[in-house]
Amino acid sequence: MEFKYIVNKNFESINQILVSELDLSTRLMNKLIKNKKIYLNDNIVDTRIAPSIGDTIAIDLNYEEDNSNIIPKHISLNIIYEDEWILVIDKPSGIAVHPSILHFDDSLSNGVRYYFDKIRFKEKNKACK
Repeated sequence: MEFKYIVNKNFESINQILVSELDLSTRLMNKLIKNKKIYLNDNIVDTRIAPSIGDTIAIDLNYEEDNSNIIPKHISLNIIYEDEWILVIDKPSGIAVHPSILHFDDSLSNGVRYYFDKIRFKEKNKACK
């Protein structure tokens, strides 16, 4: 998925737009910068520069994250909404969001990893038939 933003006022930097206008977290911003997924007028850009009014900033959200440290485990998920890009889950209280020393294989992330692996397996089997 690609997100586009047209600059409509003066900003000190593209970073300022990413934080103040688009509400990106620092962590996501750093991942996008590291993976060269932020563009100014269709060119990969140093996000510390100031854009001009009318410039187009594009953010390419198509990148893979390493999730090899997350062990898939069947956990009952209460899925509220799902489409090609978004999975909304009603998270029960008391369940950890991501693996940790105390919750190595019983976190929400473990359940989501299992769910996505199961979907991929089904899609591959459909393609083979």
